[in-house]
Amino acid sequence: MVVCGLACWRCRWLLPLLLGLAIIMGIIALAGRGWLESESGPYVQQASLWESCTRTPDALNWNCESLMDYGWGRAAAATYLVGFVILVICFALAVIAFSIEILRFNFVRGIGGLLFVVAAFQIIGLVIYPVKFTEDILLIGDNMFSWAYGFGWASTVVVIGCAFFFCCLPNWEDEVLGNIKPTYYYSSPERAPYLN
Repeated sequence: MVVCGLACWRCRWLLPLLLGLAIIMGIIALAGRGWLESESGPYVQQASLWESCTRTPDALNWNCESLMDYGWGRAAAATYLVGFVILVICFALAVIAFSIEILRFNFVRGIGGLLFVVAAFQIIGLVIYPVKFTEDILLIGDNMFSWAYGFGWASTVVVIGCAFFFCCLPNWEDEVLGNIKPTYYYSSPERAPYLN
């Protein structure tokens, strides 16, 4: 039977796995066209991080304009993209850190610090986008921030959680490395009559 607590050496790959999941969600957010969509039919508006598209209800083709023509569009894309690149670097560093036999805990804490930087960049991009989009782009009908935007926030939430774990992991250094013996608690029958 394998017992695996929060901080054990056998479970060291959970944190890099979570970072990999955050990268996948970040890729979906960067590539997805569902940052903003029409809430109900006829679907006349959709937007990604990079462009905004509209069409008339009876048309088949979308008319798209680049959001990179706006300063806020470039800022939102740049901050989210910089956060994503740092996230990929943190993933590579985490794989290296957990691959070596002697884990360098200060190195792990540094990865946690970088993940907080990633979260800050991504949050800035995710806040700039809806605020400025609704101010500068003419919205047609009822719209909602949709699935790709949600994947951006999901990636950010996973990054924040991993950042806390990476920063706190050195506090459990002995448990992670297996340098501590388990503690067994035993009560004598005189002190615990209910055990008889």
